Amino acid sequence: MGSLGPTELIIIGLIIILLFGAKKLPDTARALGQSLRLFKKETQKLREEDDDKSTVVQAQAETVTPQPAPAPPAQIPPATPTPSVEDRLRQLEEENAKLRATSQPAAQPSDKKN
Repeated sequence: MGSLGPTELIIIGLIIILLFGAKKLPDTARALGQSLRLFKKETQKLREEDDDKSTVVQAQAETVTPQPAPAPPAQIPPATPTPSVEDRLRQLEEENAKLRATSQPAAQPSDKKN
């Protein structure tokens, strides 16, 4: 019951000819063939591009030679001693006070009104 026999295929063919007409079937078959050829051509291009990319990646992997790891830098003591947290905080507060003092005159509106 699930398979199509030759009689059913002939009946389906006749219905298609009646629906689409005998003149349109060759054009439709030609267009379908061209579409399939184009699809096949594009899939081949994609496969070739994938193969080319994998070949390039493999070639790059082969040409890259592992370099020896660089020696760790020697521990050089800083030339100037690092200020303590308290000293740095005091310096930042002084800079903040200077910035506020310089921006105060510009931020206050003038008292003179005309």
